[in-house]
Amino acid sequence: MPKRGRKYQEAAAKIDRDRNYTKAEAVKLLKETAYTSFDPTVEVHFRLGVDPRHADQQVRDVVVLPHGLGKKVTVLVFAEGEDAQIAQEAGADIIADDEVVKKIQDGWVDFDMAIAVPSMMRVVGRLGRVLGPRGLMPNPRTGTVAPAEDLPRLIEEAKAGRVQFRVDRTGNVHAPFGKARAFTEEQLAENLQAMVDTIKRNRPASTKGTYIRRATVANAMGPGIRLDVSDSAG
Repeated sequence: MPKRGRKYQEAAAKIDRDRNYTKAEAVKLLKETAYTSFDPTVEVHFRLGVDPRHADQQVRDVVVLPHGLGKKVTVLVFAEGEDAQIAQEAGADIIADDEVVKKIQDGWVDFDMAIAVPSMMRVVGRLGRVLGPRGLMPNPRTGTVAPAEDLPRLIEEAKAGRVQFRVDRTGNVHAPFGKARAFTEEQLAENLQAMVDTIKRNRPASTKGTYIRRATVANAMGPGIRLDVSDSAG
């Protein structure tokens, strides 16, 4: 394991690794341990007591964070004709025409969210190898496959801080919820609360035992801070 730098070690020294912090305490520490020269994205990581190999234990959803993500979100829309015009007028950054589809097939994924109208799924289906592993594949279950009349709402939500998440093959969920310096402690705590509430709401009925086994928050490149998920208010 590579040796950590001095600034990382100084940040880690402020955290008790054996303690589960309330949300208020955790976001305070996130701001205190933001040591990078840039404003780091803050993330939450959940270790869930689910078996993702079973279809009835999949955990995936969308949450619109109360205070957004603090960054510009690039939205790509798979649409054509009148649907493409609706998407463009609603603020889509990229319309996936034939040239863009070819770029994606070659591995280009320089966007944050992909939305598709149902008629374009014949095209999107060919891109699963590229989009799927990056969590960018449009899916009806997460509301990213929708009729043209829903595009303005979806694009607006995406730019306001719409976060998609899904459990990975090891039973973990990873999601951003803001910026360490640009957000106040209250804003970070409210965004974090929205994430925790959504994860809890998505507990599969077939899951036995402890559902959220561990939750950790961290700045990009920073040390983890264990979270007390039973703390509903703080």
